Amino acid sequence: METTILQIVGVILGLLYLWLEYKVNVWMWVVGILMPIVQGTLYYDKGLYADAAINVYYIFAGIYGLICWLYHAPSKSKKAVVPHSILKHDKKLIPYVIASYIVIHVAIYLLLVNFTNSTVPICDSFTTALSIVALWMLSRKYTEQWLVWLVVDVVTVGLYIYKDIPVTASLYLLYSVLAIVGYREWNRLAKKL
Repeated sequence: METTILQIVGVILGLLYLWLEYKVNVWMWVVGILMPIVQGTLYYDKGLYADAAINVYYIFAGIYGLICWLYHAPSKSKKAVVPHSILKHDKKLIPYVIASYIVIHVAIYLLLVNFTNSTVPICDSFTTALSIVALWMLSRKYTEQWLVWLVVDVVTVGLYIYKDIPVTASLYLLYSVLAIVGYREWNRLAKKL
């Protein structure tokens, strides 16, 4: 598929995903399976191998999310579902998170340098390693995950402009704004809990 078409389809799916997520609609997970297929293909074509590889993870995360939403409904005896609390990052975990990031970054960098023809192994491994850390933080509902995503998104905008995929870069510019909004909202919600 041509790069421009992949970019346009990827942006449309990305925007649709955000809207469905906002609406808490189960179809979000279906889009969450399709979107990384399109974006992973685009990234692979542009030599962003780590970005392409993490999209395989996103596909499995979408399948898992769809199964959870379809088959793990609250029991009929419960009147409401109580969400897990949004947390502030435990300061004791910071050294472990940083160490994990460094190990992941170095491992991905070495894979890219030794086994691919990547022209941007430092940036590609940087954004991918940080994305893995951010996904872990999101799974624990740490408010600060939004700040990690903000760094990923801002660096990704520049990387994708450099790799000549500007339409997708614009989607990550939007993600950058949403990371700021999300961080503020989660902080507000965390104060209420």
